[in-house]
Amino acid sequence: MGAQDFWVVIVIGFCFHAQILSSQNLTCNPNDLKALEDFMNGIDSVIEGWGSDFSPNCCKWAGITCNSSSSLGLNYSIDTYRVVKLELPKRRLLGNLSASLGTLDQLRTLNLSHNFLKHLLPVSLFHLPNLKLLDLSSNDFSGPIPVDIDLPSVQFIEISYNFLNGSLPASICDSSTQLRTLKLAVNYFSGSLPPGLGNCISLEHLCLAMNNFNGSVPEGIFRLRKLTQLNIQDNKLSGALSEEFGNLSNLVRLDISTNGFSGTIPGVFYSLGRLHIFVAHSNRFGGQIPPSLSSSSTIALLNLRNNSLQGSIDLNCSAMTSLTSLDLGSNRFDGPIPSNLPSCQHLNTVNLARNNFTGQIPESFKSFHSLSYISLSNCSLSNISSALQILQQCQNLTTLVLTLNFRGEQFPADPTLQFEKLKILIIANCRLTGVIPQWLSTSSRLQLLDISWNHLEGTIPVWFGNFSSLFYMDMSNNSLTGEIPRSLTGLPSLINGRISIEEPSYDFPLFMKSNVSARGLQYNQVWSFRPTLDFSNNNLNGPIWPDFRKLRLLHVLDLKNNRLSGPIPSSLSEMVSLETLDLSHNVLSGIIPPSLVKLSFLSKFSVADNELYGVTPTGGQFSTFSSSSFEGNNLCGYDAAPCPSGRVDPLGTWFGKSSKDYTGVIAGVCVGFVFGIACFIGIDRHVWTF
Repeated sequence: MGAQDFWVVIVIGFCFHAQILSSQNLTCNPNDLKALEDFMNGIDSVIEGWGSDFSPNCCKWAGITCNSSSSLGLNYSIDTYRVVKLELPKRRLLGNLSASLGTLDQLRTLNLSHNFLKHLLPVSLFHLPNLKLLDLSSNDFSGPIPVDIDLPSVQFIEISYNFLNGSLPASICDSSTQLRTLKLAVNYFSGSLPPGLGNCISLEHLCLAMNNFNGSVPEGIFRLRKLTQLNIQDNKLSGALSEEFGNLSNLVRLDISTNGFSGTIPGVFYSLGRLHIFVAHSNRFGGQIPPSLSSSSTIALLNLRNNSLQGSIDLNCSAMTSLTSLDLGSNRFDGPIPSNLPSCQHLNTVNLARNNFTGQIPESFKSFHSLSYISLSNCSLSNISSALQILQQCQNLTTLVLTLNFRGEQFPADPTLQFEKLKILIIANCRLTGVIPQWLSTSSRLQLLDISWNHLEGTIPVWFGNFSSLFYMDMSNNSLTGEIPRSLTGLPSLINGRISIEEPSYDFPLFMKSNVSARGLQYNQVWSFRPTLDFSNNNLNGPIWPDFRKLRLLHVLDLKNNRLSGPIPSSLSEMVSLETLDLSHNVLSGIIPPSLVKLSFLSKFSVADNELYGVTPTGGQFSTFSSSSFEGNNLCGYDAAPCPSGRVDPLGTWFGKSSKDYTGVIAGVCVGFVFGIACFIGIDRHVWTF
């Protein structure tokens, strides 16, 4: 390095150091300081790292970024520093949003998401000339969006997950020609979608899901040629789908589910050459799947569940090379189950439940090696033995749902059956006969097992305790006998295991009972199944094991309508996650352990119709339970059976207050005492005489 180069490096280093020193002494513009102080005064909670006690220079406050006025192209006589970013997400901020923030005319980013800010949105926020990003999502704002919007620089707006209402301003895009993302989901907006949305000529992502919008999709939306994601699900939109959807040639994701759209699905999918996800479930579509959709080479996820589609299912699997998830459940499809599905090479998730199929599972499914998740519930299938023989050859099958089929057939006991990768098995409400088969023990990875509402007999196998990942077991409404295996009190996933559930795919449906009736079966997600042991409505006998206390992660223990006997173990109070404990309609005896008041999450409790006595516990959640939880016993202390005035002994029994109330008790004790002494003397004499 020459001498000249050396001095150049020294000068550059000096200037850089001077710049750092200058940046450490930034002084924000007085007007910006006043706006931030007003904002801070409107907040009911402390903003950590804010205020003159922390630093008199607001540019050093947490979440604040400043730029010099000269770098912003502002011609001030004295160079000051302007606030360009205010970012305080997830700070648990409480209170109102000050209108003074609208004076931060150099603000580029405003992110106050995931807080507890409330009341109206200040009109001034929608007149910030340089704002590019506005994120106020996940707060408690209410009222309408201001009608007069002037955000010429904005590119990103998200105000989802609030309590906003009213209609969407017709002029929302008039001055926001650079807007690329608009998210207003999960609010209470109503009225029709404004045609003015078509003026957002740069819009790429529009999300208006979970509101109360009605009417049809306005033609203006079909002018948004840059749109890649359109989410308008969970509204009250209606009418036929326009052929003009084909104009949105850049769409990657389209979700119009849970609305009132009707008519046929238009055959526009040849024009949607980038569409990856199409979700249109829970509408009123009829007719058949259009060929442009059933042969789309780009569709990976197709969800048309819960419509009125009919005819046979005719997918062109040789063309649908991207298809991974197919949901056609709850429609009116008929004929046989399509045998060509295994030729959809990447298809791993299939739901065909609640259709009008006939016959059996096709033999071709033996080569369905990509299949991981399948639901064929309520499809009028027959021959469960054949079905299981075929499906066991699906090498990657982890979720199998066959509810409401095979009526009255016998549960196969074929010892050659093996489902080693199975994690979820639901064969409920089939009225199957027989016993729980031994081959289930090969499914060591089971997490969820539901074989309820059948006619199964025999005992619950001891080897159920070997399922190390099992967190949900429903064997209710069968004819099972014998004791509850003690091994179930050692289920690792309910003791200290982390219950991690791998969802099948986007919105994959599973049948789950929402009440005690078989008609309560409905679609649900895996994550909604609370950790459960349900053995209700059987003929089980024996005790409730004290070692159930070890199941600290269990949420639901339902043992009602059996023949269980003995006391209620006080150790159940150690099941700290319990939300439901139903022991009603058994022959349990003794008292209700007072320690159960420690179950702070308990929301449903019943010991009705047993042989319990004494005083019901008080305090904790027990103050919220109705009298029906305790009736049919010899209990007192609840609303329907108050205890007579008097003292209560430590065991929970009670004695009356007046002397005549316990005269009989005293007499009985005296007689017993005299009899005991006489017996003792007799024995003593006998011993000595001998």
